[in-house]
Amino acid sequence: MDTDTGTGTGTDTDTDTGTLTRITPTVWQLPFPVGHVYLVALPGDGYAAVDTGVPGSAPAVLGALARLGGRPDQLRQIVITHSHIDHMGSAADLVAATGARVLAGALDVPYIRGDAPEPPPVVTAGERPLREEMQAHFATAGLPPLRHVEVDIELHDGDTLDDWLEPVRVLHVPGHTPGGIALHLPHSGVLFPGDLIGAAPDGRRAVLGPFNVERETAIASFRRLAALGADIVCVPHGGPILTGARDVLAAATPERDWL
Repeated sequence: MDTDTGTGTGTDTDTDTGTLTRITPTVWQLPFPVGHVYLVALPGDGYAAVDTGVPGSAPAVLGALARLGGRPDQLRQIVITHSHIDHMGSAADLVAATGARVLAGALDVPYIRGDAPEPPPVVTAGERPLREEMQAHFATAGLPPLRHVEVDIELHDGDTLDDWLEPVRVLHVPGHTPGGIALHLPHSGVLFPGDLIGAAPDGRRAVLGPFNVERETAIASFRRLAALGADIVCVPHGGPILTGARDVLAAATPERDWL
């Protein structure tokens, strides 16, 4: 299970799922109460989705695609940053509606396919109240059952997605889950970090994402992403970091978060 950043300055549970925000000329954010989805323009008339929201989110994602002028069959790729329910939860429904290919980090593929149980996080004392709150939220939200999905392409550290508008570097960033990935677009300075990085709603503070299977490994992955020098960080929880991202990440203290 995955949740908002809980930075002490608000959470992303106040976001409007009807709002489609343009982040760059080719990237849009569709916010959800838990776990945002990003739509990315591909060459020609295609689109990719980075993550899919919780089960039941597919209609909203397809609605956002329609607002961009896209048909369901124009969603060509779904990139799942990691296996948690708020990231892969609607992938199966979106594949059924669009025929999109699914890409994910190789070590998380067994959990996404449903071939193996997902390893539980090691919850710190600081994380425990938030986890209990989110478990209660999911229990009362009336979500459809999770449907696992086939992964078409297993991604590894150093892979490149060459069928985007610019080359995309894949980074294996374990710790939150064993096979979490991030996507870095060096030319445009955009980073999709998965849940290694969360942010305050205004994007002015970054934190280590909570609920990690290996906290020290997650901290190292956070630091690796911070060193990339990204200009825009499209976090799944909280507000995207749109200005001063290098300074925001440099000022972060993941070693002290959630204790």
